[in-house]
Amino acid sequence: MKKLVVIAHNIRSLHNVGSIFRTAEGAGVNKLYLTGYTGHPPRKEISKVALGSENRLPWEFNKSVTSVINQLKKDGFLIVALEQNPKAINYNKFSAPRSKVALIVGNEVRGVSPQLLNKTDKIIEIPMLGARKSLNVAVAFGIATFELKNKK
Repeated sequence: MKKLVVIAHNIRSLHNVGSIFRTAEGAGVNKLYLTGYTGHPPRKEISKVALGSENRLPWEFNKSVTSVINQLKKDGFLIVALEQNPKAINYNKFSAPRSKVALIVGNEVRGVSPQLLNKTDKIIEIPMLGARKSLNVAVAFGIATFELKNKK
């Protein structure tokens, strides 16, 4: 994959935001969009976990996730949500048909809303085997991001 950007929408934990920054930089994400009520730098809670990546990774805050998605679509990005859904494709079987992908991760409890899923081109998920059917958003983000970045 040539270009991967990430939209972190309505992430409530500043520590999760910091972890997403750190992982995004490590995975080679091109840009991070923080939308909705997702916290953004400068915040000590983000910096504590991000370890400076919030100063090295290009990012922007925009309250409106719709405007970010609309602009990315105009720029030729495939919009992909990471969410458990009957329409979702196993993340490690997904192959992006375009070289530019925008990955959306959502709220820790509610995930990516049905309204937001309707704005996406594809939905991918991480299959879960245990009784708990979800992962921490930052952990799930890391798994999916490294898989997307390493796909040819």
